[in-house]
Amino acid sequence: MTSTHSPRRGDPVPAQPYLEQYDRVKAELPGAALSWVRDLRELGRSRFAELGFPTAKVEAWKYTSLKSLEKVAFQPARPAAAGVHFDVLPHVGTGPRLVFVDGFFRADLSSTAGVPAGVELSGLAETLSRNPDLVGEHLGRLAVSDEQRFVALNTAFLADGAVVRIGRGVEVAEPIELVFVSLGSDDGAVAFHPRTLLIAEPQSKATVIEHHVGLGIGATFANHVAEAYVGEGAILRHYKVQREGAEAFHLSNSVAKVGKDACYDNFILTTGARLARSEVRVALGLGSSCNVNGAYMIGGHQHCDTTTVIEHKEPHGTSREVYKGAIDDHGRAVFQGKIVVHPGAQKTDGHQLNRALLLSDTAEIDAKPELEIYADDVKCSHGATAGELADEALFYLRARGIPKDEARALLIGAFLAEALDEIPDETVREAFHGFVTGWLGTR
Repeated sequence: MTSTHSPRRGDPVPAQPYLEQYDRVKAELPGAALSWVRDLRELGRSRFAELGFPTAKVEAWKYTSLKSLEKVAFQPARPAAAGVHFDVLPHVGTGPRLVFVDGFFRADLSSTAGVPAGVELSGLAETLSRNPDLVGEHLGRLAVSDEQRFVALNTAFLADGAVVRIGRGVEVAEPIELVFVSLGSDDGAVAFHPRTLLIAEPQSKATVIEHHVGLGIGATFANHVAEAYVGEGAILRHYKVQREGAEAFHLSNSVAKVGKDACYDNFILTTGARLARSEVRVALGLGSSCNVNGAYMIGGHQHCDTTTVIEHKEPHGTSREVYKGAIDDHGRAVFQGKIVVHPGAQKTDGHQLNRALLLSDTAEIDAKPELEIYADDVKCSHGATAGELADEALFYLRARGIPKDEARALLIGAFLAEALDEIPDETVREAFHGFVTGWLGTR
């Protein structure tokens, strides 16, 4: 573990304001007539009441303080009928797109034309109303309230989100894009808790891209949960771009279960939010694989926390993890990555790497790579490094007539490219390089 300073300590914070809000709105939430949905929500409420907000005494939150989030009096978001235009929404390809504004599905901004046969794409609230059996077998089975406090909070306020089901043997050529817009309100700070359910049935193949963007100027709290089921022999590529506003708080939990001989790719690109924490948890089956990669670029007083857990539960699993970060100004990053090899998971091959660039004297990084190995025939490694731009490389570029700012941007871009180049789809990869270039243009 590497750390640049001692963690801050905090006192426990009660969850009461959120519990009172839930009690006021629970009867209005979608699916309230379904007993299993009510039970799921009540379990989330009771568990969040027990856990509340974490302090630095909670090991997993040792390096990320939520005091700034706790001080804001957030109210539950309400559906917004206006304020967003289709042409300002981000996109990578020309495939189907579902749009959510402050957590609520907007059919008028979405496009489902050309959805292939065997693919179901809908809003969660609509699905709970029209076809609850589609999600009843999966919702809340991977992202469990008992274990994660913000999964519990999300489950209590479960209202809307995306449902994507790729049928057996179906291959979707264009990326499916899910756009989550944080708009906020002129009347005060708002919170929303969208849920994404991804089901890739056996032998299917698809790419799903989440865009999280801020188009308002007010304070918002997005607490997102994604559950991904990857069936036998399926390939699911699940990418996320987080570019929310300067007053945004973004917490997310992505949980994936990967079946026999299947592959799950996860990539997170972070440039936005005042405070962002992305957790990724993957459980690998027999002969399955995952690539959990990402890049983060922050400045100002931004805080970015990436926490990953990859569990090899059966033999012959493969995992690769590459995270690269660039931290400027007073930005602070946290990387916590754990590989767990369960008893009997022989022939596991798992490798993890996190590298960060500190672009100022006041930038900070806390890194905590971990291995837990309970099998003896495995190949596993982990590593974390932090450093500065090489003066020699900068001098070399400037000596060839390249201005300092441009030379600096070229070096940062080349450093981050190691992670971005892990994206196999050229269209997606180039789009993500474009997001990085856009951020570099602001420095």
